[in-house]
Amino acid sequence: MARQNVAEQFVDILVRAGVKRLYGVVGDSLNPVVDAIRRNRAIDWVQVRHEETAAFAAGAEAQITGRLAACAGSCGPGNLHLINGLYDAHRSMAPVLALASHIPSGEIGLGYFQETHPEQLFRECSHYCEMISSPKQMPRLLQTAIQHAVGRSGVSVVTLPGDIASAPAPERAVEHAMVTTRPSVRPGDAEIEKLARMIDEAERITLFCGSGTAGAHAEVMEFAERIKSPIGHALRGKEWIQYDNKYDVGMSGLLGYGAAYEATHECDLLILLGTDFPYNAFLPDDVKIVQVDVRPENLGRRSKLDLAVWGDVRETLLCLTPRVRAKTDRRFLDKMLRKHADALEGVVKAYTRRVDKHVPIHPEYVAAALDELADDDAVFTVDTGMCNVWAARYLSPNGRRRVIGSFSHGSMANALPQAIGAQFVDRNRQVVSMSGDGGFSMLMGDFLTLVQHDLPVKVVLFNNSALGMVELEMMVAGLPSYGTTNHNPDFSAIARAAGVHGVRVEKPRQLAGALKDAFRHKGPALVDVVTDPNALSIPPKIKADMVAGFALSASKIVLDGGVGRMVHMARSNLRNMPRP
Repeated sequence: MARQNVAEQFVDILVRAGVKRLYGVVGDSLNPVVDAIRRNRAIDWVQVRHEETAAFAAGAEAQITGRLAACAGSCGPGNLHLINGLYDAHRSMAPVLALASHIPSGEIGLGYFQETHPEQLFRECSHYCEMISSPKQMPRLLQTAIQHAVGRSGVSVVTLPGDIASAPAPERAVEHAMVTTRPSVRPGDAEIEKLARMIDEAERITLFCGSGTAGAHAEVMEFAERIKSPIGHALRGKEWIQYDNKYDVGMSGLLGYGAAYEATHECDLLILLGTDFPYNAFLPDDVKIVQVDVRPENLGRRSKLDLAVWGDVRETLLCLTPRVRAKTDRRFLDKMLRKHADALEGVVKAYTRRVDKHVPIHPEYVAAALDELADDDAVFTVDTGMCNVWAARYLSPNGRRRVIGSFSHGSMANALPQAIGAQFVDRNRQVVSMSGDGGFSMLMGDFLTLVQHDLPVKVVLFNNSALGMVELEMMVAGLPSYGTTNHNPDFSAIARAAGVHGVRVEKPRQLAGALKDAFRHKGPALVDVVTDPNALSIPPKIKADMVAGFALSASKIVLDGGVGRMVHMARSNLRNMPRP
């Protein structure tokens, strides 16, 4: 039997770690690895048109599955293109292994063609970043990289020169059992007891939840019922905590709505559950704050804490809930629920007024239609910018839907590449890319990836011919908008030229039929919706220090509302209040 080379051993280890596919663009230094994949039936090579797409796709796959995903780039410019998608995956806590192939090992440091130093370039967006400079380092170095990515929920980068990849692998290389799943982390008894005492002493408690509440919905609901607490959430917590939630008071932050802001400021104890919410201007500074997080480096870096609890949200609540006294006073909870319903009722009129006749189409109307017509287990990928606003306010989570975006890194052009990764996980699951025209056109080349791999992604294009969020930022600074207008083609015609189902929608009455047709279509589809560029958004509460970097129209021409089915849930929660 022929002896394995390093590339073949590398691929075998990826398979052992559960990697199903490697996203990337082929190239000279990467060729030995791609050839090894060609001969290995347990893993696929996914050709994309841009390496940034490869990294975004791998990050989305990891977020959907919770398992390790992988991407690759050839030497120099090839792997350098990975960096933006890797930053996003790392900041989203997605376990991703990136292979950065390298120039011949004997030429490193001599200014060779396409030379970069990937072991330095990727260090900031990874937990582990090392170069294999000798076959003897395999497989230990790769296994170490995998365990960093899985164990710390982020990116690992392995640099591999092409000549090393082609070299014979060590005959007796050590292959140990790999860690491919994360353990649960339970807080210490002392912290649990301190927190229980603080809760028993508090009269008005608010829970504010982030993505760390994934898998803990039932435990959070039981806890909120026991302590009679309203529940607010950050954007990344929306999909995990908002559904089937009779304590919901909405979302805080720049895209916020409802009474979450009031609930976090009018309590006397705020408990942050699994959130690294970055906007400290929206957090109170005059109430007691407790933070529960599985990553100790997150504790206290956004606000001054009265207690830091290191642990998983679910494990923490399983320990904590039985130890706190059940509260009976609902006055604070009911007050916040009423404020939340009133806030939603107050803004919904702006959305409903002649919305079905307004031309150009209100983007809120498009998002609401998507929410209504999409499958109950659909995956939505959302471009950064105004698409974030519409997704945050109109998509209704239900415990089965997923919403993926560049919510921490804030990159443009993320939705289409992330849809590619999500669709490869399950070709039978509906995947909808909510793309802005700016983001879509930035990585539009990978629309052809949908065609090449026959991925049935549905791209819904919010086409306002502008970089909407940037225009608003300019207004905040008192600047006239400049350089923000896009001269766009008919994107549906481009789709049809590529052999894809494409339709352009310019009138509201055309929208529902166009979406239904696209969703019924077996392959990829694009719906190019011409939307109103004057549809803007403002946060629910504004202070001077919140405005920087966000959108507040100086002329107050805003549509700050319409919240789709959320207003119905708020009404329902009011109806279900216990009567004295």
